[in-house]
Amino acid sequence: MDNNTVTEKIIGAAIEVHKALGPGLLESAYQECLYFELKSLGLEVRKKISLPIIYKDLKLNHGYRIDLLVENKIVIELKTVEAFTDVYTAQILTYMKLGNYPLGLLLNFHTKLLKNGIKRFIHTP
Repeated sequence: MDNNTVTEKIIGAAIEVHKALGPGLLESAYQECLYFELKSLGLEVRKKISLPIIYKDLKLNHGYRIDLLVENKIVIELKTVEAFTDVYTAQILTYMKLGNYPLGLLLNFHTKLLKNGIKRFIHTP
């Protein structure tokens, strides 16, 4: 399945979750429900993926945690915030760089319409 098709499925599933639950819950609630929806669509999904930090010859195993990783190529970072900030952009770009993942979706479930809380990122090594 190509990246655009997978991305469309992810966004559709996220919209489904948001329509059912609305804004105002914790990130963990949306994460579990989105995980369920994506698995129901037959996608390979892993949650809370640890990403070690490698600095020269030093490996720090307690680096970052990706909220969801779909098809081993699309990073999903979930937020429940008033608005995206540059820190959230930097966070997802760092995850993508550390794991060498080509695509990322930043999803903010604290919006009236989820379509206003979606940012797509592309990483080219």
